[in-house]
Amino acid sequence: MAKTTHFHVTIQFGDCDPAGIVFYPNFQRWMDAASLSYFMQCGVPPWRELVKTRGIVGTPLLEIATRFVTAATYAEELQIATHVKEWRAKVFVQHHRVMRGETLICEGTETRAFVRRDPDNPDRLRAIAVPEDIRALCE
Repeated sequence: MAKTTHFHVTIQFGDCDPAGIVFYPNFQRWMDAASLSYFMQCGVPPWRELVKTRGIVGTPLLEIATRFVTAATYAEELQIATHVKEWRAKVFVQHHRVMRGETLICEGTETRAFVRRDPDNPDRLRAIAVPEDIRALCE
C-alpha cells in the first residue's frame, strides 16, 4: 500500500471568484503544494537541499488532469490526500483527493519527473531515473 499524506488548506476570500466559488486554478496550486508536502512528509529533504547534495532540482509537472465534483467557498477547510499511484522509470504519477470533511470536492492526477540541469546546457532540465532511495521512503 502506498503512503498517503495529508495537506490542509483554509480557503481564503481571495481564492474565490465573484460568485464566491473557488477559482479552479487554485486547486492545481494546492495540489502542487501537496505534492511537495508529500515528499517532505515521507522524509525526503527539500528540493533546495537536494539540488546542493545531488543536483536534483525538483519534480516539475509534465501532465495534469482534474475532475471536479462540487464547489467550495471561502472559510472552508479542505484536506488533500496525496499518494503516488504509479512509479515508472523516469516519471511518477501522484493522485490527489481534495475533501471537505467526507465530501469529495475534486481529484486530480499529476505526472512528474525528477530532474537535474543538463550539464551541456544549464538552461535545460533533464529527467533522471527515479531515485530508488526516494522511492523507498515513499512506499
